[in-house]
Amino acid sequence: MPSTNDENKKKVESGSGASFKDKLKAPFQKLEEKLEGTHLHDAKIHITHKKHQIGKFANLFNRNHRHDEEHEQATDDKRQKIRDEHRYDSFFPERDGNIIKWYIDGRDYFWAKFIVIDYRMAFIGGLDLCFGRWDTQTHALADVHPEGVKNEVWPGQDFNNNRVMDFKNVDDWKQNELSKTRYGRMPWHDVSMGVIGPCVYDIAEHFVLRWNFIKRDKYKRDDRYDWIQLAGRTGEDEDLVGVQRPKHPVGEYLLHPLTPLETKNLENRGTVHAQIVRSSDDWSSGILLDHSIQNAYSKTILEAEHYVYIENQFFITATGEHQSPVHNTIGLAIVQAVLRAAEEKRKFRIIVCLPAIPGFAGDLRDEAAMGTRAIMDYQYKSICRGEHSIFEQIKAKGVNPREYIFFFNLRSYDRLVTTPALLEQEKKTGVSYQQVQRAEAEEIMAEGIHGAVDPTGHGERDEHMGSAQHQDPNLATPEVEKALDAKQRFEAAMPEGKLTAAPSLAHHAMAGNERSLLDEPWDDEDLETEIQNWVQEELYIHSKLLIADDRIVICGSSNLNDRSQLGLHDSELSIVMEDRAQFTSTMNGQPFEAGVHAGTLRRYLWREHLGLLPAQGLDGTGLQNAQPPSEKSPNDPFDRDESWDIVADPLSDDLWEMWTSQATKNTDIYRHVFHADPDDHIKNFDDYDRYLPPKGIKSGHVYDLFMPAEDARKKIAQIKGHLVWFPLEFLRDAEMAETGLQVNQFTESIYT
Repeated sequence: MPSTNDENKKKVESGSGASFKDKLKAPFQKLEEKLEGTHLHDAKIHITHKKHQIGKFANLFNRNHRHDEEHEQATDDKRQKIRDEHRYDSFFPERDGNIIKWYIDGRDYFWAKFIVIDYRMAFIGGLDLCFGRWDTQTHALADVHPEGVKNEVWPGQDFNNNRVMDFKNVDDWKQNELSKTRYGRMPWHDVSMGVIGPCVYDIAEHFVLRWNFIKRDKYKRDDRYDWIQLAGRTGEDEDLVGVQRPKHPVGEYLLHPLTPLETKNLENRGTVHAQIVRSSDDWSSGILLDHSIQNAYSKTILEAEHYVYIENQFFITATGEHQSPVHNTIGLAIVQAVLRAAEEKRKFRIIVCLPAIPGFAGDLRDEAAMGTRAIMDYQYKSICRGEHSIFEQIKAKGVNPREYIFFFNLRSYDRLVTTPALLEQEKKTGVSYQQVQRAEAEEIMAEGIHGAVDPTGHGERDEHMGSAQHQDPNLATPEVEKALDAKQRFEAAMPEGKLTAAPSLAHHAMAGNERSLLDEPWDDEDLETEIQNWVQEELYIHSKLLIADDRIVICGSSNLNDRSQLGLHDSELSIVMEDRAQFTSTMNGQPFEAGVHAGTLRRYLWREHLGLLPAQGLDGTGLQNAQPPSEKSPNDPFDRDESWDIVADPLSDDLWEMWTSQATKNTDIYRHVFHADPDDHIKNFDDYDRYLPPKGIKSGHVYDLFMPAEDARKKIAQIKGHLVWFPLEFLRDAEMAETGLQVNQFTESIYT
């Protein structure tokens, strides 16, 4: 006896039982099949696409256009049900079995914000793939090489100081070349992670979603860009990664990964329990608001029992609903964590490392720096200024915030090798070091980065002859040949045996030096000319890192501000990590089981900042920390000397005394020798004018050129590591950001 389903199927095939609407459609459908492949059919598709393109203009007046149709709302509901089951309201689950390796600074890691390679390995962090980002943990400022410019570390635009001169045109190097004989570079500090394991899939899924979102919004009718399908999100679940099936699709549907997912060996690879979190929403990914990064930060801070350590490029946050235009409430979590510790009479610290000044060019006193001052103003209002700041909210409960929360900057020094011998070399040959530097860049840099060399140029912003456009690098122009000849003449004029000064002295802030900075030679011991060549600069903290209790780490691309945390603005990706593998350590003098991943990372970072690690070489080839993550190349935490034990206990009174006293001494030396700014002694703009060096003294140089050279050396030699105090009193009595064209109710979200 035939089943009811079989009977229904026959009815549909024969037409009986079909709806009136289906019967009307049937002849047109057959006609469409006959026309398929004809010019008439192609014309119809073209008209359909054009109609949809015109229809997109209506979306300008419908901000909810990706979420107002029934199928879109069904997808939103499906995503939310997934999020409801996960910690932090994240779309992504917690996953065991990851290998995760930390990378500090650019020598060992130089990727982008996140990368997925063949679904086998991923990298996630804050380091931009950009000029000026590569650095070592020594953080040198100087790169002058009279003995041969081929020894340059940062050629062309890679030698950069955002506080002195911003990038102008990255495909036209000439407008952004900073004179190495006059200025130091801005050193760069960052932290990133390499991942092998199940979390790689989640990072890839985020990429696939964003790819399909952009395909839908910008390239839906462009056959150069295909739709990406994701294994595990096919069929009824392909909408979760933004795959669409228009009636007339343009572009292919490619299933990723291209080889079966089960061949990627992602499961049970390591000991780190991890979860991907993000900031994203409709405009950036076509999804409903997701601020699971903010949720992760807040919950981790609230639940911390011993300490929270933060490195971030910004610190803009609110303690409630009264600090508009700032809305993220990580600040509230900080207040509550401190008050809970005070109530429980528990030793607890929050330590925050930030850049001294946001990395934008210009004198902070100038009108043009209003935007930079606005960022700093929001930071101070988040930390300690105004009744709703973190400090004032804690004070209001009778607790002293300065016993619990501490802010620091990083700073570095060096010596330029603009010696009398170099100046004589320039005079003798008629060739400036700047020209030699440009000629070298012409030889080693790719087309589009460097144009033709101007052999007569001087200064930081010289015009150069010729054009970089369509230039064959194998065909040297007469101008290039002339410049290369000038370079050869300059280097040939270097007196044999004359060179005595080291190209950089930044390594003396680190451990393990064979001789003292006081013993470093300077061009025939003519120390009086040396005074002009000492330079300092803020060590720019670009990390987006949180470590709590030597157990949990959060790292990624997310700054601590509204732009990164709310989900409404910048799209960000971070990873929350907790290592199941532990080692015996100490916490507040008591035995403590620390996570291997968090504990080793924190110890390594603190030793870098304290100058307890040896200076780092330029070449990381073959070194363990510069290798991709794998079972065979875990992190080398450098646990081979006493420094490992010095930083073992993050709440140790002895360690805290070392940390704070070293920061105090370094701050005092930078203040007295360089008048480094910002500084606590600058309460208003009149103070600022009196504090900064007189006109003619270049940025970052010694304040008093009449200071005896030996005195300057003795003071600078006492600097250890890079820690300095964050100046909480800077411009306390001034209005840092006046309302005007740059800063107003329409632009304020740019700065928060």
